[in-house]
Amino acid sequence: MWAGDLSDGEWVRLEPHLPMNVGRGGRWKCHRMVINGILFRLRTGVPWRDLPSRFGKWQTIYDRHRRWSADGTWEMVFRAVQAEADAEGRIDWSVVSVDSTVCRADQHAAGARRRAPFVPGRRRRPAQHRPDEALGRSRGGFTSKIHLASEGGRRPLAFVITPGQWGDAPQMIEVLARIRVSRPGGGHPRTRPEHLCADRAYSSRRNRRYLRRRQIKHTIPEPANQKANRRRRGSSGGRPTGFDRGRYARRNEVERTINTLKAFRAVAMRFDKRAYVFHGTVTVAAIRLWLRS
Repeated sequence: MWAGDLSDGEWVRLEPHLPMNVGRGGRWKCHRMVINGILFRLRTGVPWRDLPSRFGKWQTIYDRHRRWSADGTWEMVFRAVQAEADAEGRIDWSVVSVDSTVCRADQHAAGARRRAPFVPGRRRRPAQHRPDEALGRSRGGFTSKIHLASEGGRRPLAFVITPGQWGDAPQMIEVLARIRVSRPGGGHPRTRPEHLCADRAYSSRRNRRYLRRRQIKHTIPEPANQKANRRRRGSSGGRPTGFDRGRYARRNEVERTINTLKAFRAVAMRFDKRAYVFHGTVTVAAIRLWLRS
């Protein structure tokens, strides 16, 4: 086993959730070797063609990653690993934090075909396909942005990928809507944290109204201009927002989660042309974090 490969304990957790061979001459020969190849590329950011030969053919590794990104296999594994962690009591729901990070896009991430892609072998679009390919221009240049929610154990619960110039506040509701942790015993999946922390970029009447409607307690500082506007309106401006400084200190957990995710070079620097493939790359990185004890 090489550094960065799946350990025996991680493989035991991951294997039950992977697609299985069915019938004679199954299409999948060795999941573990191929996934180790995907993790090597994720960790180092090398081009697919430069993968070491010990992982097998680079085309096989790339095709499987692209296929599983398109048909939702990586997303299914991500949800299954989360459900297993929740059943073991390894998810800290007491405080969930939301934040975003900008990922610089390499020059090779540009130039995707304008024609929308299909799921390999099926006549439908990938679930995470975006017409803009989640690429845009911001102060950092050619970038994409990852908006994510992190639980108290510093692992991602859900994320959304957008162009780099998109704002943070409008994406908060979509990020929270993607939190769906299944319960092994059946019933509705868990979607609501006990408390939410976010920085002042997420302070808006729309977001606070959404959190109140879902009965989610929250700690979001109010910017000075919003305070002045509320005071200027008098009684019609509403009551001051509450702020728990001690609980807000735990917002660093999402920042530490982002730092851990961006330790994977293929996440910190986007090399994938298609948005759904980059979404799969970030999902694999998140799965790896959940597999760690």
